[in-house]
Amino acid sequence: MPSTRPHPRGRAGRLLLAAALVAAGGTVAVAAAPAAAPARAAVTLNDSEVTANLWEWNWTSVAAACTDHLGPAGYGAVQVAPPQESVKLPAGADGAYPWYEVYQPVSYKLDSRFGNRQQFAAMVTACHDAGVRVYVDAVVNHMAGTNNPAGTRGYAGTEFSGYSYPAVPYGAGDFHRPGDNCPTGGAISDWNNEAQVTSCELLSLSDLYTEKEAVRNKIAAYLNDLIGLGVDGFRVDAVKHIRKDDFAAILGKLNDTVAEGRRPYVAQEIFDGASNPALQARAFIGNGDVLDFAYAKGIRSAFQGSVSALANVPNWNLDAPSANVFAMVTNHDLERDGVVLSYKNGTDYVLANYFALAYPHGKPSVYDSFTWADRNQSPPHDGTGRVTDTVCGAAWNCLTRTTGVKGMVGWANAARPVKTVSDFTTVNSNVIGFHRGDRAWIGINDSGSATTATFTTGLADGRYCDVISGLATGSGCTGGTVTVSGGRATVTVPANDAVAIHVNARPGAGPSPTVSPSASPSASPTVSPGDRIATTFTVTANLAAGQDVYVVGSIPELGSWTPANGVKLAAQGGGTYRATVSLPRSTAVEYKFVKLTAAGAVTWESGANRTLSTPAGGTYAVTETFRGDTVTTSVATTFSATATTVYGQNVFVVGNIPALGGWNPAAAVALSSAAYPVWRATVDLPANTAVEYKYVKKNPDGSVTWESGANRTFTTPAGGTRALTDTWR
Repeated sequence: MPSTRPHPRGRAGRLLLAAALVAAGGTVAVAAAPAAAPARAAVTLNDSEVTANLWEWNWTSVAAACTDHLGPAGYGAVQVAPPQESVKLPAGADGAYPWYEVYQPVSYKLDSRFGNRQQFAAMVTACHDAGVRVYVDAVVNHMAGTNNPAGTRGYAGTEFSGYSYPAVPYGAGDFHRPGDNCPTGGAISDWNNEAQVTSCELLSLSDLYTEKEAVRNKIAAYLNDLIGLGVDGFRVDAVKHIRKDDFAAILGKLNDTVAEGRRPYVAQEIFDGASNPALQARAFIGNGDVLDFAYAKGIRSAFQGSVSALANVPNWNLDAPSANVFAMVTNHDLERDGVVLSYKNGTDYVLANYFALAYPHGKPSVYDSFTWADRNQSPPHDGTGRVTDTVCGAAWNCLTRTTGVKGMVGWANAARPVKTVSDFTTVNSNVIGFHRGDRAWIGINDSGSATTATFTTGLADGRYCDVISGLATGSGCTGGTVTVSGGRATVTVPANDAVAIHVNARPGAGPSPTVSPSASPSASPTVSPGDRIATTFTVTANLAAGQDVYVVGSIPELGSWTPANGVKLAAQGGGTYRATVSLPRSTAVEYKFVKLTAAGAVTWESGANRTLSTPAGGTYAVTETFRGDTVTTSVATTFSATATTVYGQNVFVVGNIPALGGWNPAAAVALSSAAYPVWRATVDLPANTAVEYKYVKKNPDGSVTWESGANRTFTTPAGGTRALTDTWR
């Protein structure tokens, strides 16, 4: 590859905007100076990615749920309904006070059908005291529709008319009024036209002119008010209808959170169905996570067809990569359209939530709402539209507080360090099982008959409590138990039910809902029954497609030198595999590692048999490298490039080795714009290797702009990490 490349011309006019514009989905280039940071609250929040979505619950009910259920179960966050004053709709074709009125703001006063400002603040405090973050459903694309009946007011009595919302205040110049920057002069007619979707009215709602700094400042002030009360993040409504750079500019004005002093979490609603890539969820991930509608629809298809289809989740055409997803089984829009599961689907719905908590796709959520017979029905209220306290049962669904779901929250927290699924087992089309490394295993039976099968669990030998049916206590299990031997367990999974176990649910261990993501999987406590020693085997190996690695040895527990009867090691990431086996104490053991395919092809490691002698007590561990492999140490290398871009551009790094695309821009590594104008990514590169590289910008039309000058060069060290800080040339 030549040392220099020509720099394309002809974009000079657009480049003049670079200081103010950002790449597609990127963050704002120049953030407003943050206000003085408030004192941090003295709270410790649960180390969990699981959110309870208590949609349209009032504030006192949310506070009680955090204290009594969500915090103790280990939930990381609660999502609450829009808290700003909304329109109060009288009886009409959709009945009085329909659920959707909360998506029509009248002002940014925290006086709504769910409670007042004081009750909201008390709810946030109660949830924080219980270890639970608070995510607010934020409506910032629009205000209440101009088509509301004359004289309609908000819940705090606020008046509005036409494009005038004096309590904010917003006036006519703050909106994309018909004929003002809207190509159609009114409503959206082409849902794949980005200009229409972002600058015309959605369902007659007054569309805010977010290109204007004054509008951005008012939206940011509202969100900062919530942050000042302790709010930790936002589920943002109708983000597809806001220009990406406008929303990035708003986010750039937000303060850090009070409780943790970090950027607020952002989950964006990007309704699916667009064929225009600029309007699909993947185009928005530079500004935060996105709701994955495709995942929810795929789960419904599996649980109403064959759950064996869940083995193919990695091949589904999902809305965004797992790292950028707020995952759900249902939400308030979709459940009423029948395109996803809802509480009306009975055990399918419950099992689907167990699966979503177990499967490593995105940050999982569990949805609780009111029951409904009509798609526009109001939540239970006091006759004036104010929502009454939640009473679980006929009027309200409370899946988040059931034993099985609480147990699966603990399961998700225990499994969180392992981001992959191993040994996905299809017993039949309706019964499946899988595990997450050596952290957790689940079996799901979506049929009307109990099924007994033997599963590879990845867990250390011993007895575990089934967290679907009960808890681990100081004296045992309140529900069923599972015994693991040789990493396997024979389990009867009840009809239309599940069985789930994890490292923190052992008899005598007591409940342990949270686990640090930095905790080493091997640090989990192991109890050796009687005269046996929990022995952990860890090996680094290069596996070909279709291969697994086993440990096999001279004693029955290791298969008596028969590879098929050996103990399979679970993937830990980075080419490392691990299993824990109960071996007899004070015993000399010979063993080797082997690679085995499903067809039975065996590859033994080279050299003499390995040997160990188990101790008389305690535990034992060996860490090895598969002999005969050429193992290359990798170095986590962080590339940080300061580069301004125009709307639609993204920055990549490309270089002379395969990990950097082999000088092929199409295979280059994408850099994140989260810290714009610094673009950053971390790549595993081979150790002790001379590397040449350059940065490139990929333009909206598909062309590539190479930076000027000679190739950049460095040599990776023998181990550890390496950081490179560059400026676009």
